[in-house]
Amino acid sequence: MNEVAVFRREHFNAAHRLFNPSWDQKQNEEVFGKCSNPNYHGHNYELEVKLVGKPDPQTGYVYDLKKLSELVQSEVIEKFDHKNLNLDTPYFVNLNPTAENISVVIYNLLREKIDESLELKIRLYETERNFVEYPA
Repeated sequence: MNEVAVFRREHFNAAHRLFNPSWDQKQNEEVFGKCSNPNYHGHNYELEVKLVGKPDPQTGYVYDLKKLSELVQSEVIEKFDHKNLNLDTPYFVNLNPTAENISVVIYNLLREKIDESLELKIRLYETERNFVEYPA
C-alpha cells in the first residue's frame, strides 16, 4: 500500500524576545533588530503538522485527524497560546525562541506521542512570508 500524507493546521498567538544574554543590548539589536525589544513582541503563528504513513487497512486512516487535533491542542496550543515564550514556558529558559527553535521544540513534544512508524514534519509560519520546517 502507498504512503499518504495527512495534515493538521492550528493557530496560536505568542510573544517572545530574541536575545543572547552573553551579548550587550547593542549587539542584540544589531543581530535581532526589533525582535530583541526588551518588552517583547508577538506573532500570530500558523502551525502545520504533517504525518506520513500507510493507511491502516481496517480504518483507512494514516492517523485519526480528530486525535491529532486533540494532541496538538494538549501538547502545543495549551502550552504556547497567549504565552510569553521566554517567561511563561520552560522550553525557552535557556533556548532563544526563534522560529527554528520553536519548531524543534514542537516536533519533540509531538514525536514523544506519535508512533515512530509515522514520519512527522512541522511547518511553522511566523508571518505570512516567513516559515520554517523541521526536520528539513
